[in-house]
Amino acid sequence: MQKVVKRVIPIVAWLLIWQLVAIIVHNKILLAGPFETVKALAALAGTSEFWTSVGETTGRILLGFLVGSVIGILLSYAAYKNSVIEDFLKPIVITLKSVPVASFVILLLIWFGNKGISTVICAMVVFPILYMNTLEGLKSTDVKLLEMAKVFRMPGDRAVRFIYLPQLKPFWKSAFKLAIGMSFKSGIAAEVIGQPLHTIGNGLYLSKVYLETGELFAWTIVVVLIAFVCEKLLNIVLEFVL
Repeated sequence: MQKVVKRVIPIVAWLLIWQLVAIIVHNKILLAGPFETVKALAALAGTSEFWTSVGETTGRILLGFLVGSVIGILLSYAAYKNSVIEDFLKPIVITLKSVPVASFVILLLIWFGNKGISTVICAMVVFPILYMNTLEGLKSTDVKLLEMAKVFRMPGDRAVRFIYLPQLKPFWKSAFKLAIGMSFKSGIAAEVIGQPLHTIGNGLYLSKVYLETGELFAWTIVVVLIAFVCEKLLNIVLEFVL
Protein backbone atom coordinates (compact mmCIF):
# COMPACT_ATOMS: atom_id res chain seq x y z
CA MET A 1 0.00 0.00 0.00
CA GLN A 2 2.84 2.40 0.79
CA LYS A 3 4.39 1.76 -2.63
CA VAL A 4 1.05 2.43 -4.31
CA VAL A 5 0.59 5.67 -2.39
CA LYS A 6 4.12 6.80 -3.23
CA ARG A 7 3.44 6.24 -6.91
CA VAL A 8 -0.07 7.72 -6.97
CA ILE A 9 0.66 10.95 -5.07
CA PRO A 10 3.22 12.33 -7.59
CA ILE A 11 0.87 11.51 -10.49
CA VAL A 12 -2.04 13.28 -8.80
CA ALA A 13 0.20 16.24 -7.97
CA TRP A 14 1.32 16.63 -11.59
CA LEU A 15 -2.28 16.34 -12.83
CA LEU A 16 -3.27 19.15 -10.47
CA ILE A 17 -0.36 21.27 -11.69
CA TRP A 18 -1.36 20.54 -15.30
CA GLN A 19 -4.97 21.55 -14.60
CA LEU A 20 -3.87 24.71 -12.78
CA VAL A 21 -1.62 25.78 -15.66
CA ALA A 22 -4.43 25.07 -18.14
CA ILE A 23 -6.78 27.28 -16.10
CA ILE A 24 -4.20 30.07 -16.02
CA VAL A 25 -3.52 29.84 -19.77
CA HIS A 26 -7.29 29.65 -20.40
CA ASN A 27 -6.86 28.61 -24.03
CA LYS A 28 -7.74 25.07 -25.09
CA ILE A 29 -5.77 25.41 -28.31
CA LEU A 30 -2.55 26.32 -26.52
CA LEU A 31 -3.01 23.91 -23.61
CA ALA A 32 -5.86 21.49 -23.03
CA GLY A 33 -6.34 20.39 -19.44
CA PRO A 34 -6.69 16.84 -18.08
CA PHE A 35 -10.50 16.92 -18.33
CA GLU A 36 -10.45 17.98 -22.00
CA THR A 37 -7.82 15.30 -22.68
CA VAL A 38 -9.92 12.57 -21.04
CA LYS A 39 -12.99 13.68 -23.02
CA ALA A 40 -10.97 13.59 -26.25
CA LEU A 41 -9.61 10.14 -25.37
CA ALA A 42 -13.10 8.82 -24.65
CA ALA A 43 -14.34 10.20 -27.98
CA LEU A 44 -11.41 8.61 -29.84
CA ALA A 45 -11.88 5.27 -28.08
CA GLY A 46 -15.45 5.14 -29.35
CA THR A 47 -14.32 4.95 -32.98
CA SER A 48 -13.10 1.92 -34.91
CA GLU A 49 -10.39 4.02 -36.58
CA PHE A 50 -8.77 4.60 -33.16
CA TRP A 51 -8.41 0.88 -32.42
CA THR A 52 -7.22 0.19 -35.96
CA SER A 53 -4.53 2.85 -35.57
CA VAL A 54 -3.44 1.51 -32.17
CA GLY A 55 -3.23 -2.04 -33.51
CA GLU A 56 -1.37 -1.07 -36.69
CA THR A 57 1.19 1.10 -34.93
CA THR A 58 1.78 -1.29 -32.02
CA GLY A 59 2.19 -4.28 -34.34
CA ARG A 60 4.64 -2.51 -36.64
CA ILE A 61 6.73 -1.10 -33.80
CA LEU A 62 6.94 -4.42 -31.97
CA LEU A 63 7.91 -6.16 -35.21
CA GLY A 64 10.72 -3.64 -35.72
CA PHE A 65 11.76 -4.09 -32.10
CA LEU A 66 11.91 -7.87 -32.54
CA VAL A 67 13.84 -7.70 -35.83
CA GLY A 68 16.35 -5.18 -34.49
CA SER A 69 16.86 -7.21 -31.30
CA VAL A 70 17.45 -10.50 -33.12
CA ILE A 71 19.87 -8.97 -35.63
CA GLY A 72 21.71 -7.08 -32.89
CA ILE A 73 22.16 -10.17 -30.71
CA LEU A 74 23.23 -12.43 -33.58
CA LEU A 75 25.74 -9.95 -35.00
CA SER A 76 27.14 -9.17 -31.56
CA TYR A 77 27.86 -12.87 -31.06
CA ALA A 78 29.56 -12.99 -34.46
CA ALA A 79 31.62 -9.91 -33.53
CA TYR A 80 32.52 -11.51 -30.18
CA LYS A 81 33.85 -14.58 -31.97
CA ASN A 82 35.67 -12.67 -34.71
CA SER A 83 37.31 -9.26 -34.23
CA VAL A 84 37.34 -8.68 -38.01
CA ILE A 85 33.53 -8.72 -37.98
CA GLU A 86 33.52 -6.33 -35.03
CA ASP A 87 35.77 -3.87 -36.86
CA PHE A 88 33.67 -4.22 -40.01
CA LEU A 89 30.41 -3.47 -38.14
CA LYS A 90 31.76 -0.61 -36.03
CA PRO A 91 31.16 2.20 -38.61
CA ILE A 92 27.55 1.16 -39.27
CA VAL A 93 26.83 0.85 -35.54
CA ILE A 94 28.25 4.33 -34.88
CA THR A 95 26.25 5.72 -37.80
CA LEU A 96 22.96 4.19 -36.68
CA LYS A 97 23.59 5.38 -33.14
CA SER A 98 24.42 8.97 -34.12
CA VAL A 99 22.41 9.97 -37.21
CA PRO A 100 19.02 11.58 -36.43
CA VAL A 101 15.95 9.44 -37.05
CA ALA A 102 14.48 12.11 -39.33
CA SER A 103 17.35 11.67 -41.80
CA PHE A 104 16.71 7.94 -42.13
CA VAL A 105 12.95 8.52 -42.38
CA ILE A 106 13.34 10.94 -45.29
CA LEU A 107 15.72 8.56 -47.09
CA LEU A 108 13.35 5.63 -46.64
CA LEU A 109 10.44 7.73 -47.90
CA ILE A 110 12.41 8.55 -51.04
CA TRP A 111 13.46 4.95 -51.61
CA PHE A 112 10.43 2.89 -50.53
CA GLY A 113 7.52 5.15 -49.61
CA ASN A 114 5.77 5.19 -46.23
CA LYS A 115 4.60 1.57 -45.99
CA GLY A 116 6.21 -0.19 -43.03
CA ILE A 117 8.45 2.78 -42.36
CA SER A 118 8.00 2.59 -38.57
CA THR A 119 9.07 -1.09 -38.57
CA VAL A 120 12.32 -0.35 -40.42
CA ILE A 121 13.11 2.70 -38.30
CA CYS A 122 12.50 0.80 -35.05
CA ALA A 123 14.78 -2.02 -36.19
CA MET A 124 17.50 0.51 -37.06
CA VAL A 125 17.19 2.19 -33.65
CA VAL A 126 17.05 -1.03 -31.63
CA PHE A 127 19.90 -2.80 -33.43
CA PRO A 128 22.85 -0.73 -32.06
CA ILE A 129 21.41 -0.78 -28.52
CA LEU A 130 21.19 -4.59 -28.39
CA TYR A 131 24.40 -5.04 -30.35
CA MET A 132 26.56 -2.92 -28.05
CA ASN A 133 25.06 -4.20 -24.79
CA THR A 134 25.22 -7.83 -25.83
CA LEU A 135 28.79 -7.49 -27.05
CA GLU A 136 29.80 -5.79 -23.82
CA GLY A 137 28.13 -8.55 -21.82
CA LEU A 138 29.87 -11.27 -23.80
CA LYS A 139 33.24 -9.59 -23.40
CA SER A 140 32.64 -9.36 -19.64
CA THR A 141 32.12 -13.12 -19.28
CA ASP A 142 34.51 -14.69 -16.77
CA VAL A 143 37.38 -16.22 -18.74
CA LYS A 144 38.03 -18.80 -16.00
CA LEU A 145 34.47 -20.11 -16.29
CA LEU A 146 34.88 -20.44 -20.06
CA GLU A 147 38.17 -22.29 -19.59
CA MET A 148 36.54 -24.61 -17.08
CA ALA A 149 33.69 -25.31 -19.50
CA LYS A 150 36.23 -26.11 -22.19
CA VAL A 151 38.28 -28.40 -19.94
CA PHE A 152 35.21 -30.36 -18.82
CA ARG A 153 33.80 -30.34 -22.34
CA MET A 154 30.57 -28.70 -21.33
CA PRO A 155 28.01 -28.83 -24.17
CA GLY A 156 27.36 -25.52 -25.93
CA ASP A 157 23.74 -25.27 -24.82
CA ARG A 158 24.69 -25.73 -21.15
CA ALA A 159 27.47 -23.15 -21.48
CA VAL A 160 24.95 -20.70 -22.86
CA ARG A 161 22.46 -21.43 -20.08
CA PHE A 162 24.79 -21.46 -17.08
CA ILE A 163 27.61 -19.11 -18.14
CA TYR A 164 26.55 -16.67 -20.85
CA LEU A 165 22.91 -16.01 -19.93
CA PRO A 166 23.58 -15.10 -16.26
CA GLN A 167 26.30 -12.74 -17.49
CA LEU A 168 24.08 -11.19 -20.15
CA LYS A 169 20.96 -10.81 -17.97
CA PRO A 170 21.75 -7.36 -16.48
CA PHE A 171 22.99 -6.07 -19.84
CA TRP A 172 19.87 -7.30 -21.62
CA LYS A 173 17.48 -5.97 -18.98
CA SER A 174 18.83 -2.44 -19.32
CA ALA A 175 19.15 -2.73 -23.12
CA PHE A 176 15.61 -4.00 -23.68
CA LYS A 177 14.17 -1.40 -21.32
CA LEU A 178 15.89 1.38 -23.25
CA ALA A 179 15.14 -0.18 -26.64
CA ILE A 180 11.39 -0.59 -26.11
CA GLY A 181 11.03 3.08 -25.17
CA MET A 182 13.19 4.21 -28.08
CA SER A 183 11.16 1.98 -30.41
CA PHE A 184 7.94 3.83 -29.68
CA LYS A 185 9.62 7.25 -29.79
CA SER A 186 11.29 6.61 -33.14
CA GLY A 187 8.38 4.64 -34.61
CA ILE A 188 5.81 7.33 -33.84
CA ALA A 189 8.18 10.04 -35.12
CA ALA A 190 8.57 8.09 -38.37
CA GLU A 191 4.78 7.85 -38.73
CA VAL A 192 4.32 11.58 -38.08
CA ILE A 193 6.79 12.35 -40.87
CA GLY A 194 5.78 9.58 -43.28
CA GLN A 195 2.02 9.79 -42.65
CA PRO A 196 0.94 6.17 -43.27
CA LEU A 197 -2.84 5.94 -42.90
CA HIS A 198 -4.52 4.33 -39.88
CA THR A 199 -1.60 4.89 -37.50
CA ILE A 200 -1.06 6.79 -34.27
CA GLY A 201 1.42 9.09 -36.03
CA ASN A 202 -1.26 10.04 -38.54
CA GLY A 203 -3.66 10.75 -35.66
CA LEU A 204 -1.09 12.99 -33.99
CA TYR A 205 -0.49 14.90 -37.21
CA LEU A 206 -4.22 15.44 -37.81
CA SER A 207 -4.60 16.71 -34.25
CA LYS A 208 -1.93 19.29 -35.00
CA VAL A 209 -3.53 20.27 -38.32
CA TYR A 210 -6.96 20.81 -36.76
CA LEU A 211 -5.50 22.40 -33.59
CA GLU A 212 -7.09 19.72 -31.41
CA THR A 213 -4.71 19.90 -28.45
CA GLY A 214 -6.91 17.60 -26.37
CA GLU A 215 -6.64 14.88 -29.01
CA LEU A 216 -2.89 15.48 -29.25
CA PHE A 217 -2.50 14.83 -25.52
CA ALA A 218 -4.91 11.88 -25.75
CA TRP A 219 -2.82 10.19 -28.44
CA THR A 220 0.33 10.91 -26.42
CA ILE A 221 -1.16 9.26 -23.33
CA VAL A 222 -2.09 6.23 -25.44
CA VAL A 223 1.52 5.90 -26.65
CA VAL A 224 2.85 6.18 -23.08
CA LEU A 225 0.41 3.53 -21.83
CA ILE A 226 1.20 1.11 -24.66
CA ALA A 227 4.95 1.54 -24.16
CA PHE A 228 4.52 1.05 -20.39
CA VAL A 229 2.49 -2.16 -20.82
CA CYS A 230 4.95 -3.53 -23.41
CA GLU A 231 7.88 -2.80 -21.11
CA LYS A 232 6.23 -4.62 -18.18
CA LEU A 233 5.34 -7.61 -20.35
CA LEU A 234 8.90 -7.69 -21.69
CA ASN A 235 10.29 -7.72 -18.14
CA ILE A 236 8.03 -10.67 -17.28
CA VAL A 237 9.21 -12.56 -20.37
CA LEU A 238 12.87 -11.85 -19.57
CA GLU A 239 12.46 -13.04 -15.99
CA PHE A 240 10.80 -16.21 -17.22
CA VAL A 241 13.33 -16.90 -19.99
CA LEU A 242 16.48 -15.87 -18.16
